[in-house]
Amino acid sequence: MKTQQDPITTHRDIDWQQESFGEALYDWMERAPWIAISGALHLVAFLILAAIPWSIFDKPEEAIIKAHLEAPLEPEVLEPEEPVEIIEPDPLPEVVPEVEIDQPVQSERFTEETSTTPDGDPALDSVSPLDSVNPNALVGIGPGGPPGSAGRFGSGAGGPSGKPGARSVKIALDWLAEHQDADGGWDADGFMKHDPAGDRTDGPGYAHHDIGVTGLALLAFLGNGHTMTRGVHKEVVRRGMRWLSREQDRESGLFGEEIGHAFLYDHAIATLAMCESYYLDRSTVLKLKVQRALNYISRARNPYGVWGYSVPPDGTNDTSVTGWMVLAMKSGEDAGLRVDREAFIAATQWFDEMTDPGTGRVGYRETGSASSRVSGMNDQYPVEKGEALTSVALLCRFFLGQDPEEHPVMGQHADLILDAPPRWDPEGLGCDMYHWYYGSYAMYQMGGDHWRRWRKAMEPAVIGSQRMDGAARGSWDPIGPWGQPGGRVYSTATMALCLEAYYRYGRILGGR
Repeated sequence: MKTQQDPITTHRDIDWQQESFGEALYDWMERAPWIAISGALHLVAFLILAAIPWSIFDKPEEAIIKAHLEAPLEPEVLEPEEPVEIIEPDPLPEVVPEVEIDQPVQSERFTEETSTTPDGDPALDSVSPLDSVNPNALVGIGPGGPPGSAGRFGSGAGGPSGKPGARSVKIALDWLAEHQDADGGWDADGFMKHDPAGDRTDGPGYAHHDIGVTGLALLAFLGNGHTMTRGVHKEVVRRGMRWLSREQDRESGLFGEEIGHAFLYDHAIATLAMCESYYLDRSTVLKLKVQRALNYISRARNPYGVWGYSVPPDGTNDTSVTGWMVLAMKSGEDAGLRVDREAFIAATQWFDEMTDPGTGRVGYRETGSASSRVSGMNDQYPVEKGEALTSVALLCRFFLGQDPEEHPVMGQHADLILDAPPRWDPEGLGCDMYHWYYGSYAMYQMGGDHWRRWRKAMEPAVIGSQRMDGAARGSWDPIGPWGQPGGRVYSTATMALCLEAYYRYGRILGGR
């Protein structure tokens, strides 16, 4: 059955088919205006996209750079300069109290600048500040002596002219200079290598005492007016000080190594030599090194006591090593360096404790025990009649500020020392050069009849026993209690120091 269409719908379909495309489009735009808006937006977007410079997004072409390589020129080889070692002084140990440091005497010519030696070592010498300063201004430092002897200081010519012993000191120093090693030290057991092959001197010491005998040799030169800047032997002193400097441990301040029973003797003697050299020449490099050495001495002291032979200290004290430590520390103090002043109080108390109140005799580790073995350097020889330790205590009492007028025990010490005067006795044990050294300096400080009587015995014993033959000329045979460990360098330096006693140090308490 055929369906009848709606007449209205049929009429519209026919009209739509007859309309043109433009009329249809217009008709739709009238019916839907949003189509026009959408078209406009698409047109704007197209224009914007067309305006963007799309070339900036293109990946640039990789540039290829070609270079012509040539062999480099040979660089100029320069020898590096040896840097000057800048050393900061070690802090004092906790046990050392803070102290005020007296400023040492300085001249306008003093300079902080340092230079280097041809072999690259820091130069330890500088312009001496003592051109116009009397060395007697400070206690126990450098060549002093009575008025009139100051001229000797500048010449280094072997002591005051006309004085007994001047010639002996001169040839002793000549012997020491001839037996110094090229590196600046003295060889305790091998010094004879400098002698002619057919004339070797004997008397070797112990090898581990090179530090100590080098310190003693330098003290002999310093005591006669030869410093790093003055005297005919100034180059000998310079080399010796450089050698000691190289032998010092930077961390601990110790000279050498902790070898043997008596390395603290060696360290104390080397420190004393450096203290005196620093005072006389004011070397800025030397100052830092000697301060380290003094710090080591402070750390080696027994708390509330003095010194023994162990580091760290083990509580053992003795008079012999304490004597060297006191002299080294007092010299450092007088030179303006930092020291443990509490040690001076402890040392005074120790000497009092070791002194027999009835006789004035000083013991080693027991009160008034003269028969004690007097040194850790050699325990083979008990000193039964000597008064070496009494001499040590008397000299130290002077340096510690005591006066015989206020401390009668010092007179007792001096009387005992006179009972054991120097006497050359090669066959026995009477030639205790250690005792002669301390006795000469202690009795010079006493002055008066004590010094005259001591000197009357000392000078003939020392001068008359000096060797005058062959390669040994100027030296002393190393006999007596400590000759074996110290050897010929020890004996020669010590005997020269004995003869320098009346002008090396000034009298601490003035002329008597």
